[in-house]
Amino acid sequence: MAKLYFRYGAMNSGKTTVLLQTAHNYEERGMHVVVIKPSIDTKGDNKIVSRLGVDREVNILLPTTDTVISHMKPEKPDAIIVDEAQFLTPEQVDELYYITKMYEIPVLCYGLRCDFQMKGFPGATRLLEIADDITELKTICRCGKKATQNIRLINSQPIFEGAQVAIDGTDEVQYESVCGTCYLKLKRDKRR
Repeated sequence: MAKLYFRYGAMNSGKTTVLLQTAHNYEERGMHVVVIKPSIDTKGDNKIVSRLGVDREVNILLPTTDTVISHMKPEKPDAIIVDEAQFLTPEQVDELYYITKMYEIPVLCYGLRCDFQMKGFPGATRLLEIADDITELKTICRCGKKATQNIRLINSQPIFEGAQVAIDGTDEVQYESVCGTCYLKLKRDKRR
């Protein structure tokens, strides 16, 4: 039976690199994959871009107002792979779950669990609720511990308030993965 997979991790945990490798593995075996990216992620335009420098055009740049099925071609894919899945709507996640069960197509979603304020993204929250298989991809904090959170940096300064979505690479916005201890220390220091 096909499954809905959610692979999540903090920034720099290799989510996009693993996604690109997974798509390559399917295609190397002559299988057809559909790669999707929510259009709210403007980094790379219509491409998925790994921090390692590898990129790939997406098959579907999905607006939050659209369904996945409305963009599918008649040919049934062997797999659907979604980058930045945290930006999906809960309804789009429900549709991907439906696709796995009713069309027997595996769907592999990659994304963040929560934002820079430690609040869940709607798409990620729904994936955590209904995905058949959930895996954390790990990375390390600057202190050497496992990073579980993300901080937003504007002009290299940590920020803990603001809109949930601000794509890195614009307006001096960057993100760094940190452990919970470092996150709380940075937040405490910011208040002083």
